[in-house]
Amino acid sequence: MSKFNRINTLSGWLVFAIALVTYVLTVERTASFWDCGEFIACSYKLQVPHPPGAPLFLLIGRLFSMLAMGDVTQVAYWINMVSVVSSAFTILFLFWSITLLARKILGKQDDELSMGEIIAVVGSGLVGSLAYTYSDSFWFSAVEAEVYGLSSFFTAIVIWAVLKWERIEDDAAANRWLIFTFYLVGLSIGVHLLNLVTLPALALVYYFKKYKPTLWGGIAAFVGGLVVLVIINSGVIVWLPSIAGKFEIFFVNTLGTPYSVGIVVFLLLFVGTLIWGIRYTAKKENEIWNVALLSFTFVLVGYASYFLVLVRSNFNPPINENDPSDVISYVSYLKREQYGSRPLLFGPVFTARPINSERGEPIYRKSNGRYVIADYRPEYVYEKNQQMLFPRVHSNQGNHPQLYRDKLNLAEGQKP
Repeated sequence: MSKFNRINTLSGWLVFAIALVTYVLTVERTASFWDCGEFIACSYKLQVPHPPGAPLFLLIGRLFSMLAMGDVTQVAYWINMVSVVSSAFTILFLFWSITLLARKILGKQDDELSMGEIIAVVGSGLVGSLAYTYSDSFWFSAVEAEVYGLSSFFTAIVIWAVLKWERIEDDAAANRWLIFTFYLVGLSIGVHLLNLVTLPALALVYYFKKYKPTLWGGIAAFVGGLVVLVIINSGVIVWLPSIAGKFEIFFVNTLGTPYSVGIVVFLLLFVGTLIWGIRYTAKKENEIWNVALLSFTFVLVGYASYFLVLVRSNFNPPINENDPSDVISYVSYLKREQYGSRPLLFGPVFTARPINSERGEPIYRKSNGRYVIADYRPEYVYEKNQQMLFPRVHSNQGNHPQLYRDKLNLAEGQKP
């Protein structure tokens, strides 16, 4: 191990220790406001929190709750420690990511760095990581039972892993790091979706390593990263369960099979196709597609923590929000349908009023061995002059309209 690697490793663990001590000394002893109490209760008994849930956080929280040794008055404290430990590890991987980037800027191998350059690289890591350690927002979430500390950990380790991958010249070893990175992305979905925003950046790192960079190439790589984000965010998280739900409804309502047969058939077809694709690309020595399919598979493996929601809901625990005990209600749970929808690209502003309501997607419920339509989701129609691109002022709930008017200096009845 070179002198730099020794100093870099020890310095990383030093900032980890500083962060850990800081957060341990300031951790909440009981439950905080907002979602913390819910997450503590749901972690302790592996119950079902509000959509879309955080099953991996709950599993880890359950493990930490066992450190209370049966003392229920200490359960909240130990589940808060999930955020403490994961936030300290966030600082560790942030430090190592900064030093990796600093070495990249210098353009030298580890054993080529002078003592002055080592001090500069390690110093940049210390400044950056310790500044983040004591930043208000991060420190706040590092000492309570919320998902943001653990989510930040996954974001930090994903960035660190892809930067490690970028330095590896051997393709076989590098591919293992790439697949590992996507496994971490899959795991992170079971905590929070924040980690997905790293995907466009990861695509750029991949592009700059594999290809000679150009402006349009960089734009294409960024767009490719966005496509991967959509595939995971919409495809893996929403579309796959939705397709499974359609299989289930078809098999039960059309073919007359018992419940869950459609799910089993879908899983067999999907997993079989995935295995065939991996074997076929390996046989044809198509490295890019083989790594892509393996990475996709490991995203799914990480995402499998969401089976906890389905399993625990069927035990009907005291906290069982939305009761996602079958695939239909489970899909609704994952899609957060209880919150309604908000316009992202085009939609109404807060002063708009619906002029019509159309029948949307059907809402199914179990009844006598079938899935029956209980209702339809309404889709509201607005006048075109009441809609706009990127409608950031769309909410008409509570005091939101008045806040919009105050910020935009709009009179009562005036349109934005």
